[in-house]
Amino acid sequence: EGQLVESGGGVVQPGGSLNLTCTTSGFTFTKFAMSWVRQAPGKGMEWLTGINSRGSSAYYANSVKGRFTTSRDDANNTVSLQMNNLKPEDTAMYYCAASAYRAPGFCSVVSETTYDYWGQGTQVTVSS
Repeated sequence: EGQLVESGGGVVQPGGSLNLTCTTSGFTFTKFAMSWVRQAPGKGMEWLTGINSRGSSAYYANSVKGRFTTSRDDANNTVSLQMNNLKPEDTAMYYCAASAYRAPGFCSVVSETTYDYWGQGTQVTVSS
């Protein structure tokens, strides 16, 4: 059973940066596409980014394009999300997720069954 653990969340001022890391185990990391999803209070889950299993293609939601960058480290079975120029509307719980079959591109509706494995989430709060 795959396990994903997010880290790196916290409180940051508007315009600041954070780097989230998702550490994985229990599955063959190089065979899975990895995604980041967030959920703000009172809202549904929002797909943010996806990167394919080879790390050759990454995709971004319009809301974060140009500010967020995802990358993967196959040697350490981790995926990262570098977040720059953070805004108050970026405040949410951030989750990483893994899928063996689902393409890593845009997902309009994210549910618990969209991906094979999920992390427990890390909180990001952007506030002055």
